[in-house]
Amino acid sequence: MGLGGLAALSLPGTGRAEAAYPNKPIRLIVPFATGGGSDFIGRFIAHRLTEPLGQQVIVDNKPGAGGTLGIEQMVRSPNDGYTLGLIASSYTVSPSLYKFKFDPVDDITPIVQLSQGPMVAVVTPSFPVQSIKELIDYAKKNPGQINFASAGQGSVTHMAAEYFADMAGIRMTHVPYKGTGPALTDTMAGQTQLFFSSTATTLPHIQSGKLRALGVTTDKRIPALPDVPTIAEAGVPGYACILWHGLIGPKDLPTPIVERINHEAIKALGLPDAIEKLQQDGVAPAGGTPAQFKTAIEREIPLWAKLVAKAGVKIS
Repeated sequence: MGLGGLAALSLPGTGRAEAAYPNKPIRLIVPFATGGGSDFIGRFIAHRLTEPLGQQVIVDNKPGAGGTLGIEQMVRSPNDGYTLGLIASSYTVSPSLYKFKFDPVDDITPIVQLSQGPMVAVVTPSFPVQSIKELIDYAKKNPGQINFASAGQGSVTHMAAEYFADMAGIRMTHVPYKGTGPALTDTMAGQTQLFFSSTATTLPHIQSGKLRALGVTTDKRIPALPDVPTIAEAGVPGYACILWHGLIGPKDLPTPIVERINHEAIKALGLPDAIEKLQQDGVAPAGGTPAQFKTAIEREIPLWAKLVAKAGVKIS
């Protein structure tokens, strides 16, 4: 079925006429606490889907175990389209760190990638480096002496820095925090020297001079920081680490439902005010097909697994 004919879908049933999907509210499990970037994306897309679907999309925050507890609950839900899940880029790191009670690829139905965006490598202004090249040189002369902050052991902010260190051939010391807020605070205070964080979180502090931006983790410069080079062009060719979010459902979610949600999400993401809203949070709309989203998930899991093993990252 093409996307143009999705408005009057019905669910497969017992042979009698079925009500068009959806005919009741939809629950969106966001496996992170309220107030963070993932919660923002979850509430953003829930709001944007409510009108075109004709039913309330209700966010249900279920944090825990690096975002896996809520998704476990979603996986066990009926595959009728009334329970969906939001995943972030940390989803592809977690299988290497946590004991999953489900298969991260085979037990879900990818629907659509919602967003994509960079992290920014920032340092405290008192740290005597002005560029990625100078950072690498300093680390080589002072192995293990750079303390880098993260939002937690095994978080994407942790793994982005480990990936950078691995590709640059340097050794740094990891200082994990319980969330982005304290990691950012201690970096600004000089307790830690380096932090890989989202653009939205760091941008006000870069503009105020409380942090110095050395590079962005995307393969292209970003409009919000046009003078800040990519890490790849600044001294680590091939480096890229993208923050993303996406919608998934339980295994074997019916194709018509997947197509309907994918279609409405992409349409919503393309509206000018939606693009502007996402850009304010430092990300851009993504989109694409369910198959493309599945391929991206399948590609990232083994890449992170290799790095986790090499860096010896463990969750205590």
